[in-house]
Amino acid sequence: MPLAERARQPGGVDAHTPTDARVYDYALGGKDNYAADRVLAHRILSVAPEARHLAAENNRFARRAVRHLRAAGVRQFLDIGCGLPKRVNVHDLAGPEARVVYVDYDPVAVTHYEATLSGGSSAAIVHADARHPERILADPVVTDVIDFDRPVALLFTFLLHVIDDEEHPARIVRRFRDAVAPGSHLVISHATFEEKTPEAVEAVEDIFMELRESLTLRGREAITGFFDGFELLEPGLVLAPDWRPDRPYRTPSGWLLAGVGRKP
Repeated sequence: MPLAERARQPGGVDAHTPTDARVYDYALGGKDNYAADRVLAHRILSVAPEARHLAAENNRFARRAVRHLRAAGVRQFLDIGCGLPKRVNVHDLAGPEARVVYVDYDPVAVTHYEATLSGGSSAAIVHADARHPERILADPVVTDVIDFDRPVALLFTFLLHVIDDEEHPARIVRRFRDAVAPGSHLVISHATFEEKTPEAVEAVEDIFMELRESLTLRGREAITGFFDGFELLEPGLVLAPDWRPDRPYRTPSGWLLAGVGRKP
């Protein structure tokens, strides 16, 4: 590993095993990644070149969703599986009066968010695993920043496809749903196989087996099921660039479905 990479590696981090967050960071042009992450990203592009647009599609969808929620009056955001900081983050988009908690289990992501946040009371980072919602909901940082008697935006962007079926992702989402007030929203983007050939899906899944997190591509029906108890906003669950686009865009990669629901 180059000396520069070793110098910025937090203690206890395995830089030789690629991670979802760091591959995503590299795809967005970030610098918080290691050689193993870059190698895996290029292997994915070798079998699915259109996937080069996937991270940008997700990032732009998330920005549009947060702007919509802000316009709808939502002022609290719980970003679960936030990954590494981006050029523009949820607290940048949600406005100075908003309260935001980022959650991730990757120590690299947590370290960089700690450096990014100003230390004020309106935005915070929690080192926790989405697979344990009770721990997140009971975390003193979360309960100090978020008032669960008021509407909360639950952000599950680019996360649920790295939680396999045996870890019960629908149950995880339901636990967060049950904890938030009416008027809360659920934002999901999820990798899908529906627009792809079986050969392309198999090639990508084989490469992702080398990732620290597993990859579970799901179809429209399964992803829609995560919105149980929420009313899907128009235009429903669609390819990410088709969710309320604010400018012309290139042909969607076809790998990402996205939607936003409101708890009545």
